[in-house]
Amino acid sequence: MHDSAKRVQRMAHAKDLQAAAVQELLDQILARTVVGAGAHAGALFLLEPGGEVLVLDVSLGMPTGFISLLRRMRVTAVADGPLAEAILERRLVRVGSGDEFARRYPQLALTFPFVGAVAAAPLVAGSRVWGAMLVLFSQRSPAPDEGATGRLTTAARCCALLLQDAAEAGHRLQPGLAARLLPPTPAHSAAAAHPQAAADFIAALPEGACRLDVRGRITFVDQTAADLLRASIPHLLGARIWEAVPWLAPAPYRLRYQAALASQLPTSYTVKQPRTGTELLLQLYPDRTGVSLRISTPGGAAHSPDELAVGTGEAPGPAGLDAHHHMMQLSGGLAAAASVNEVVELVAGHLLVALHAQAFAFLVAEAGRVRVVGHHGFSPELVALVDHAPLASDLPLPGLTTGAPSWGLTQGVPSFFADRDELRAVYPESAAIDDGLGAWAWLPLMASGQYFGVCVVGYRQARSFTLQERATLTAISALVSQALDRARQYDAKHQLAEGLQAGLLPRTLPTMHGLDVAARYLPASHGMEVGGDFYDLIRLSDTEAAAVIGDVQGHGVSAAGLMGEVRTAVHAYAMAGATSGDVLARTNHLFNDLDPGLLASCLYVHIDRINHIAQVATAGHCPPLLRHPDLHTDIVAAPPGPLLGVDPTAEYPTTDIPLLPGALLALYTDGLIETPDTDFETALTGLAAMLSEATGPPDDIAEALLAHAQPSGDRADDTALLLLKAC
Repeated sequence: MHDSAKRVQRMAHAKDLQAAAVQELLDQILARTVVGAGAHAGALFLLEPGGEVLVLDVSLGMPTGFISLLRRMRVTAVADGPLAEAILERRLVRVGSGDEFARRYPQLALTFPFVGAVAAAPLVAGSRVWGAMLVLFSQRSPAPDEGATGRLTTAARCCALLLQDAAEAGHRLQPGLAARLLPPTPAHSAAAAHPQAAADFIAALPEGACRLDVRGRITFVDQTAADLLRASIPHLLGARIWEAVPWLAPAPYRLRYQAALASQLPTSYTVKQPRTGTELLLQLYPDRTGVSLRISTPGGAAHSPDELAVGTGEAPGPAGLDAHHHMMQLSGGLAAAASVNEVVELVAGHLLVALHAQAFAFLVAEAGRVRVVGHHGFSPELVALVDHAPLASDLPLPGLTTGAPSWGLTQGVPSFFADRDELRAVYPESAAIDDGLGAWAWLPLMASGQYFGVCVVGYRQARSFTLQERATLTAISALVSQALDRARQYDAKHQLAEGLQAGLLPRTLPTMHGLDVAARYLPASHGMEVGGDFYDLIRLSDTEAAAVIGDVQGHGVSAAGLMGEVRTAVHAYAMAGATSGDVLARTNHLFNDLDPGLLASCLYVHIDRINHIAQVATAGHCPPLLRHPDLHTDIVAAPPGPLLGVDPTAEYPTTDIPLLPGALLALYTDGLIETPDTDFETALTGLAAMLSEATGPPDDIAEALLAHAQPSGDRADDTALLLLKAC
């Protein structure tokens, strides 16, 4: 037993050694690929068993903030990012620039706004995907060429074969509890050959010098820098700068460091030393192995150009947290927005606040003209000038005005104008338009690969657009494009169904001696298409009439169209002289012949004004209410028949009820009594009580019933109501 245990331990140890050897080879492949492709960072990801979760195993040159966000990701859709796209489509994915990244993966770009060119390759061996390799390029680097992508494809193939061989040998490589970080490959420099000369040079400079690795740890600091940071060199060396110097820990400062590493662009910002109030200028110069940091007083050194420019560098406060809140609210709200008005309200309520902008407008091309489908902050006069203007006009409408030169938006390239001079230099026609703004972003609106308009974001004051702002605006414009396109399609379909239903419902009801009539139809408030509720009043003779109300199952064009067919059939059979039961039976037979795949309820009432009798037949519809002349209200217990469309041979029994002068008959659909947390019987009893209390002519009573049933005006379903009072 003891020998067996030892053998098991030796086998486990051998597997550990084999796994370590595979891991070392993978690390070497990743490091050589990053350097050989001209990238500044890279990472290797492994798929967990099941193939839905991607885990970061090892990275090189990645900022620590990126590592924590990329540690575990679900692979469900191509839009999730280049890694998901590479794995799901089993091909190399190349993204040529940060702008392209923001357009293709807008949700991801909001989290990683400083990403430049990207390439991702799946680790495929045979029929199995083992993971993916990702390399990141500087914002200043050109798009990865065929040589770089070819190197990445080869490296990914080698990694996949190593992983497959290891698994077949019984020691499949599993990601560790934490992602590993490879040490950077140091670049050769003269300082390495002459360390004392380099140290003397740095010591003679008035600025402090500090070196951070990709984890933010201080690997070198001179005495001047230590004095300015008010800390000793031993305290600083080996520590993360935001841990050794707590007043550099606020999120905006750490964001500067991570953004510089991710973009490989220099940046700078000022901070105040909390004890003395001394203002310090921090200048960051990144490369593949970390960041060189110059520290000085603003008057003691020239301020370097800030190529990255990610913000003010001030500590986070309510404004920053509020902006983040609004961006998250906007992103989530756009995914659920169903109408153009909802998209406009979301952008006005969240995007403008988050971006500190004052105005926006959605301009789209429709039938050869410009349409302003939504706006906020622009004057009515300017909106009227632009709305319905011909596309071939002299108005400065990039990407829309066909009579103007190519302005770039036809290729989906955003345009940013820091002041009016920049706008006028590109669009001289804009000199004639005064919108009271000082800076603009023109962002393309795109859906299904086609550009259909632009989103104009305006700022009251002139401003330069930072790299972060450009990436954020581009990413948000992609999200807005998708939401706006969905909303326009929804609105068009809704208007079509609404118009169809309005055309199918009676425009006016016939005037009949001895009957005072009121009718109402209300569509659902939001979130649903037009329904299939209908009503009608049919004059059969001078002394007879028929009232009908019904509800076709479902919503939208199909329900509205079927409603029109049912109403027409009922009208035809009623005019042919059929009894109440026969009208429903014949309509049901026709309904089954049409085989629409839907059902419908219907209530038919034949009114004999001479004998003061109403004959009722119902096909699964809500029972009518009869208010007697003494204002007492009964729920009419008519024998029910099946819904239309259930049984083609069904028969519909009838019942006679008195309709004396002064009595009022109420026909309605379920939208009038369906309320949350209230059962059908309770709602129906409440409606009957309200009918007994209501006073005035039928029109006033109809308004009172609607107000009682839906006091907030919020309707989950459409509602039809028909009131008939015998005179």
